[in-house]
Amino acid sequence: MLVAALASMPLFAILWLAVDADRDFWPHLARTILPNLAQTTLILMVGVGIGVAVIGVATAWLVSLCRFPGRGFFEWALLLPFAMPAYLVAYTYVDFLEFAGPVQSWIREIAGWTRPHDYWFPDIRSLGGAVLVLSLTFYPYVYLSARTAFLQQSGAALEVARTLGHTPWAVFFRVALPLARPAVSIGVILALMETLGDFGAVNHFAVRTLTIGMYDVWLGMGNAGGSAQIAVALLGFVLLLIALERVARRGSRFHDTGLQIRAASPFTLGPLKAAAAIAACAAPLTFGFLLPAGILLRMALTRGVDAFDAAYAGYAFNSLVLAGLAAGLAVGVGVFLAYGARISAGRLQQALTRIAAIGYVIPGTVLALGVMIPFGRFDNALDAFMRESFGVSTGLVLSGTLGALLFAYVVRFLALSFGAIEAGLVRITPAMDMASRSLGQGKAGTLWRVHLPLLRGPLLTAALLVFVDCMKELPATLILRPFNFDTLSTHVYNFASLGRLEDSALAGLSIVAAGLLPVILLSRAMAGVRNEA
Repeated sequence: MLVAALASMPLFAILWLAVDADRDFWPHLARTILPNLAQTTLILMVGVGIGVAVIGVATAWLVSLCRFPGRGFFEWALLLPFAMPAYLVAYTYVDFLEFAGPVQSWIREIAGWTRPHDYWFPDIRSLGGAVLVLSLTFYPYVYLSARTAFLQQSGAALEVARTLGHTPWAVFFRVALPLARPAVSIGVILALMETLGDFGAVNHFAVRTLTIGMYDVWLGMGNAGGSAQIAVALLGFVLLLIALERVARRGSRFHDTGLQIRAASPFTLGPLKAAAAIAACAAPLTFGFLLPAGILLRMALTRGVDAFDAAYAGYAFNSLVLAGLAAGLAVGVGVFLAYGARISAGRLQQALTRIAAIGYVIPGTVLALGVMIPFGRFDNALDAFMRESFGVSTGLVLSGTLGALLFAYVVRFLALSFGAIEAGLVRITPAMDMASRSLGQGKAGTLWRVHLPLLRGPLLTAALLVFVDCMKELPATLILRPFNFDTLSTHVYNFASLGRLEDSALAGLSIVAAGLLPVILLSRAMAGVRNEA
């Protein structure tokens, strides 16, 4: 109960502040900025939802059930955009496509133009640019879930459709895609949650979403209550996504009715279709990973050894230490919660455990506000008590400290560690617990001597996922970090905001290198799915 209360404290703090805030400010928000913020957010969500669904489903179908040259390479390479934070992709594209960038400079040199009014070029810093970049960054969520669904579908259903005269495209649209709809919906929802929580990319593109509006009202206008009210509206979008998906598939069944499931035989593509499949798979890989990573690499090589200075070493050290501590804490709390749920079958225990793992659906900016509110109240109350009782000022004990940032990391990514550990515990038969207890071990001894050795793989996976996400996390870090304390992500944000991305290119590449680790794990997991199929 204590862990659940601490983990859910930021969410309840936001709800309380939103209700307790100045009630006159909400009508002002509703009349002025809120409609535009909500409209922009909705358009962004629709655009990204369509983008990730089209890219993710199409590429997943091609590499899962079509045979063409390079298919084995694209199976794992299409996951590489997972390693690129959205804000890094946004920074590189703006630098690459803006007026002073290499693309427009080359066009002007070829055509002899000198002024922006001499020609038309699409503005990358726009809502359309944000939709494009976020779609290229988040489509792996749909690709991963859709590909797993396609691989696990019964080949009998697809072959029956072919014997009834359906072409491969008709089989895809009328059989495979409807059966994979739950998996596709989950992938789209995860991508849209990331879209709602994104701060760095949309801010760099000057797209005013609810996240940006919340940040401006809180830190720009100094109105935490109004910011909390926008945060509640933002959370409403998240809950609406989940509710719509569940309502859409209410009463539907997607499982196979046979006792044995046989994998489907791939379609062999002719030369023209194979070339089109290669182009369709190469495009998101190139524009979602290879091009941004190549731009960063060119910038880092241009700087040369000057990039390896003391400042970079300090940022890297801060990121590694913070991410390592957060991963250790999240795994420890995840083990505590997952094992507690295993040995206690009570509904209250199960419900509290689920509440504790809700932080992943909270955007980083919202979470930062939820952490600052209770921590600030505690610091003010403690300082007032010490002044009145002992004449001593304690200052800020929790706010603006590494402890607050670590707490936010653990709450934000606890769902990742809890999910991985719970999945590992499910695979351990209860007979192991009973055998351990019969040999004189208590609950703690059973956990230490039986379960933890068997959970080495899930524990490593959980720690790695939390570690990498902490390395990439920007909005909560930007708000909660102590003064004069920067990580790799905040360092990149600061210099990109000043138009000096090349000075932080090495830091960006370091974040990408860390993000490649879960891609390797996902590739191995997907290979296991194919072998099982």
